[in-house]
Amino acid sequence: MARDLRPKHKLCRQYGAKLCDSPKCPVTRRSYPPGQHGQSKRRPKVSEFGKQLKEKQKVRRIYGLLERQFSNYVAEAAKKTGDTSIFLVQYLEARLDNVVFRLGLAPSRAAARQLVSHGHITVNLKKLDIPSYRTKVGDVIGVHANSTGKKVIENVKAGLAKVEPPSWLSLDAVALTGKVLNTPTLALAPFDAKVIIEFYSR
Repeated sequence: MARDLRPKHKLCRQYGAKLCDSPKCPVTRRSYPPGQHGQSKRRPKVSEFGKQLKEKQKVRRIYGLLERQFSNYVAEAAKKTGDTSIFLVQYLEARLDNVVFRLGLAPSRAAARQLVSHGHITVNLKKLDIPSYRTKVGDVIGVHANSTGKKVIENVKAGLAKVEPPSWLSLDAVALTGKVLNTPTLALAPFDAKVIIEFYSR
């Protein structure tokens, strides 16, 4: 599986937004771009196309997707009848690796993807190792019985009591399970989906 191996925090500073899941992301202290002239107040004027491109790249980085994967989501959403941006948000947020992260079973989306790929996660009590699997309302996501004692799971147990999943998910911190209660809404998206749809509509 192809991965983006570029420095994570460098990209966060390049786009001026927290794209990673680290609480120590340097963009919170240094919001200017990296490099010798990063703190310069002079900034080139960005066109409307440039703004749309930047937003698209930010979302790809947040969810850890390659261009082909992301454009396929947009194309699929565009075929549906209704607001394309809503469908795009639903497709991205309903990914199994994202749901595992939202439930607090992993400290980051990258870690969640690895948990899923290594067979530590179940959906409706069946092991599933496909990070892009699209969860549905009613699906129960949990930790595989053979994985509950592993260090990678033990590390997140202590913090689960403090996790507040989004309203469309529920979490049972003791049982290490979560349930999809509803479909994600546009208001809960960490990005401007309409700008991205406009970019691909050119």
